[in-house]
Amino acid sequence: IDMNNAKFERYYKTQGIVPEDEWDTLMQSLRAPLPTTFRMAGSRSIAHTLNTIIKDNLIPGLEGVEFDGEIAQKPEQIPWYPEGLAWQFNVSKRVLRKSPEFKKFHNFLVYETEVGNISRQEAVSMIPPLFLDVQPDDIVPDMCAAPGSKTAQLLESLHISSAHPPGLLVSNDSDSKRCHLLIHQSARLPSPSLIVTNLDASSFPNIQIERGLTPHIKPTGPGRPAGELATLQFSKILCDVPCSGDGTLRKNLGIWKSWNTGNANGLHGLQLRILERAMRMLAPGGRIVYSTCSLNPVENEAVIASALNSTRGFELVDVSTQLPSLKRRAGLSAWYPQASSFSDSSDLQAETSYSEWKTKNTSRNKRDILLPSMFAPDNASSLNLERCMRFLPHLQDTGGFFVAVLQHSNERLVHSQATPAKRPSELAEDQEAPHKRPRLDLEAEETATETHLSKVEDLSQNNADDVTEETAREGVTVPGFKEPPFTFLPSTHPQVTATIARLKLSPEFPSSNLFMHAPMVEDDSVQTKSARTMYLANDIVKSLLTKNDYVRLRIVSAGAKILARQEGSILTKGQFRILDDGMDAILPYIDPSSIIAGTISDLRVLMEQYNPQFSAFEGSSRTVIEDCGNLEGLPPLVLAYLFYCSLHHPLILPLWKGETSITLMVDKKSKSALSLRLFGEDITFAGRRNLKQDSIPEELPQVTES
Repeated sequence: IDMNNAKFERYYKTQGIVPEDEWDTLMQSLRAPLPTTFRMAGSRSIAHTLNTIIKDNLIPGLEGVEFDGEIAQKPEQIPWYPEGLAWQFNVSKRVLRKSPEFKKFHNFLVYETEVGNISRQEAVSMIPPLFLDVQPDDIVPDMCAAPGSKTAQLLESLHISSAHPPGLLVSNDSDSKRCHLLIHQSARLPSPSLIVTNLDASSFPNIQIERGLTPHIKPTGPGRPAGELATLQFSKILCDVPCSGDGTLRKNLGIWKSWNTGNANGLHGLQLRILERAMRMLAPGGRIVYSTCSLNPVENEAVIASALNSTRGFELVDVSTQLPSLKRRAGLSAWYPQASSFSDSSDLQAETSYSEWKTKNTSRNKRDILLPSMFAPDNASSLNLERCMRFLPHLQDTGGFFVAVLQHSNERLVHSQATPAKRPSELAEDQEAPHKRPRLDLEAEETATETHLSKVEDLSQNNADDVTEETAREGVTVPGFKEPPFTFLPSTHPQVTATIARLKLSPEFPSSNLFMHAPMVEDDSVQTKSARTMYLANDIVKSLLTKNDYVRLRIVSAGAKILARQEGSILTKGQFRILDDGMDAILPYIDPSSIIAGTISDLRVLMEQYNPQFSAFEGSSRTVIEDCGNLEGLPPLVLAYLFYCSLHHPLILPLWKGETSITLMVDKKSKSALSLRLFGEDITFAGRRNLKQDSIPEELPQVTES
């Protein structure tokens, strides 16, 4: 692929994104392969355990490895990522396939990535959630979240100290198919505090919630009783908006050929609408992080400046002292938009204002239209745009990225009369022609789920299904939305009481917050497909689900999946078992008598065989398993408590006991990952079969975004 584009170079040289003496270094970095980066995901205990295994067991074996006469670069920790939980390496696929040392390291990463303990994510993509600084009691929407790596980071922050945080994360994307990526990503850390929605972020509807659950509601006067409904406001908001994506040139090589200014110009209006909508939803004192994977000031500083001028009560935050090891450049205070007809041979326009540009340009070609908000405003120097952050590839071997942190003061939020915010319909008319989705070549298309470029297509395809506050008020049926309802079960429901009794859950267990993502099942003995799973919500999520029309909010997923019906159970009630993914959420309420101690030998048996007979276990372990948890002669569900010093934390896994056998209720990929972690090899039945077939993927699995 030809990694040259004269228009690209001429445009960005004019914008002055780097000093002249750094230009060649920047271009050299843009043409170099992007290093592989990953971070530890999920719970903090697992994250630190894996980090220790990598540092102490795997990295020493990669020291000084020679391949084809050269020393292969060993993985290194990313210096600015908190707690050293992110890594970077840059070796060829051939080294990963042929070098025994790197192949072992690669296999470890593959399995841990597949089960969600490691997230393949570009380094600069990790930055926005860090500056949002989410705490367990925050109320946060991720406005344009798919495929979900940043949502996963936000969830981890929400759960930093508890499996049951009081806060809320609304993970949203405009495309229904990409919402399933969000659900998959968030399954890494099942959360009672999570909701996934399928909405147009630029017209995100108001949400009603009961008073007393959070202080983040719109004020309506003193003396209002708890339980009365009020409009929810958000304490922090992430706006990682759709963008032209030219900061991803190092991995999306098709952009070299397709790049033109129309890609950014056509998205400017949408980006501005999303940010302004976020500003209207933010609580006083709250914080917004706006980010793109674009180098273009039309998508970056121009959006920030226009939003600051249209909505009072906001300012850019100086975060220059945070993450001091993270290299960055200040935002621009002057830039020069260009119409999409701009070419490498034409005169580059350098008008500094919209009025100056309009006087000189009389073209009626819609592709040549520029908007006033694309230009630097007269008060640009007073907006502190230098507090925006530009992350450039040559600074620390990354992709290109832009991040701005905005703070809402305590004064009342109002729109400026001088530059009123346009309604979505008005801005949509402005944006009819300047931009169509950037064309990518086949290689780039294959990785489109990793970048914001694919979000452009998602938005254009899904406009017919977008929900607005107007349609919600008028009661218009939302087309194309077929999710089943979220049905909360009464705490006295026979299925609930039987399950709680059988699992010996404590009285503190929030049984009234259990729900099914299905219509109410009338006959408790009927095992219907739609009623196989129980979910757990916290109080805010329950209020949101029960006090709003889930169709209007296009809610596709909520809460933590914690219980599943055991297929083939001989029970008529209470036949739900604890899911491995839901263990953290339900563990605080489990009676200690339901937990039995196991040994490393027991775990090996459970991993090597699918349904080992009691006789497969030795000595006291067999006696404990045969005698544990008998309840009225029926086979019980028990939990094995396994402690290994090598993991630095107790390991608690769900089991299902039959009449003569016992089963480890963990999916095969998680078993394989755990086996590699504990035994240094995959001893599972599936793993032994894969070894014969040599079916380990050559590339690290990824659902990433730039």
